[in-house]
Amino acid sequence: MPNPSKASGVSPSAKPAMPFEEALQKLEGVVEAMESDDLPLETLLARYEEGTKLAKHCQEKLAEAELKIQQLEKTAAGELKLKPMSPEPTED
Repeated sequence: MPNPSKASGVSPSAKPAMPFEEALQKLEGVVEAMESDDLPLETLLARYEEGTKLAKHCQEKLAEAELKIQQLEKTAAGELKLKPMSPEPTED
């Protein structure tokens, strides 16, 4: 049985429901650590990999938000309502 408290090397794929703000904050921390010039090459590569995963997660969250915004439409009374989403194929 996996132990969730052992998640010291945070992986966005392990937390698919990570909020955008949390992922962005972690990404900023990764960038700052990489810019410090104090990391050995192996650690730098691990941080780069973590950063690319976090960046992808943030991009996906932004795309979801953009899609939701695009689907808002005004009714005849001027109220906004959400149009039902049509399923689109996902890219992996």
